[in-house]
Amino acid sequence: MEPTTQGQGQGRGQRWLARASLAAAAGAVLVLAAFAGMRTFTLLGAGILGTAVTAAAVWWVLSRRGPARYLALLLALAAPVWVLVAYARAHLVWVVLASGGLWLLAAGAGRAALGPRSSPAPMPEETAAPAFHRPVLIMNPRSGGGKVDRFGLRAKAERLGADVVLLEGPEAVDVAALARERAAAGADLLGVAGGDGTQALVADVAAELGLPFLVIPAGTRNHFALDLGLDREDPAKALDALADGVQLRVDLGTAGGRPFVNNVSFGAYAEVVQSPAYRDGKTRTTLDLLPDLLARHKGAELTARVGEHELADPQALLVSNNPYGAHDIAGLGRRTRLDGGVLGCVAVRVTSAAQAAGLLRGSRSAGVTTRTAESVVVDADQDSIPVGLDGEAVRMDVPVRIEVRPGALRVIVPRQRPGTYRERPPLNWRGVTGLALTVRRP
Repeated sequence: MEPTTQGQGQGRGQRWLARASLAAAAGAVLVLAAFAGMRTFTLLGAGILGTAVTAAAVWWVLSRRGPARYLALLLALAAPVWVLVAYARAHLVWVVLASGGLWLLAAGAGRAALGPRSSPAPMPEETAAPAFHRPVLIMNPRSGGGKVDRFGLRAKAERLGADVVLLEGPEAVDVAALARERAAAGADLLGVAGGDGTQALVADVAAELGLPFLVIPAGTRNHFALDLGLDREDPAKALDALADGVQLRVDLGTAGGRPFVNNVSFGAYAEVVQSPAYRDGKTRTTLDLLPDLLARHKGAELTARVGEHELADPQALLVSNNPYGAHDIAGLGRRTRLDGGVLGCVAVRVTSAAQAAGLLRGSRSAGVTTRTAESVVVDADQDSIPVGLDGEAVRMDVPVRIEVRPGALRVIVPRQRPGTYRERPPLNWRGVTGLALTVRRP
């Protein structure tokens, strides 16, 4: 079969991007060589040293108290200033900026050239969503600072034929029981306008009963909606799925028998958010508690079994419903897919300033361990431990078993939406060079 004109054009474009990447990389080196000469090595050394000192100083800020913390903060601010002053005194600031800009251009063009070949494929859309006759949407008017009212979610949902249930009372509501009650009354779709914790509770009911689920990003962070490709800036657009939607099959996680859609965290972060003072003063409480947690004067000593691997005494442990991107070790970013049928696990253990500086290497750092598995078991030297479950502070008895339920949930999303995330491929210079030297044969 002859290649299509579109395919030929894409291949030609990728080759030229690879060539542009190599040209920009060569330009970055030439700029340094031509205008800095032998001082190039001094520039590089100063930059690396300044970055490492800053990272180490941040570690001291987090792990120390009193005068030592303030001195470390001063060092963290002074180190990058010293680097800039050193460049300025050598009259080489523009050289560094020009070379750095060319390196960024080279990296961007190289990844773009390799992207179509090495980026993971997005989640497939299974089928067009069916017509719904009795959709039920549970909305929390207080979530996200009042997004339900601000974006007119109730009015739009009712115009589209949905039955809206508002969580208006000051008393606690068993959202899962409410969802079951509405499903028993004949609902053929369950949905939530609220935060990720509420989304998980109702999603668990929908999965158990085999009902489709609609996500409306009306919470504060809405990471689940983000990874489904929904528009977090305008939650009302998610309701378009009721009229013109498609269906995705995604996984659900469970930790200690409780559902989660994003992640569950253990260790330092979970300990901090358990503090009664955390809600009123997040930064102050974090800085007050971290020194003892990092030095192991407080908190549980954790052990995690990730598949066949055992992780001993991590200071922080994050287990996610499908792994986060390779460039995101903290669970603050994106997941390419939610249908991989595995858990992602990131464990961090840092005991010195040198290891803290090593965290700049990301997942390649000696202080960071990444694994994937279908199940994770977390044990501790205490009967129960604090846990962050989709950002909610809870306590669980040990051992805590975390599992993934592959394809458990049918999610209905609008046909027109911003789209899911595709992770940037690693920058493979050998691949870029090979692509650049490829000559298309007639």
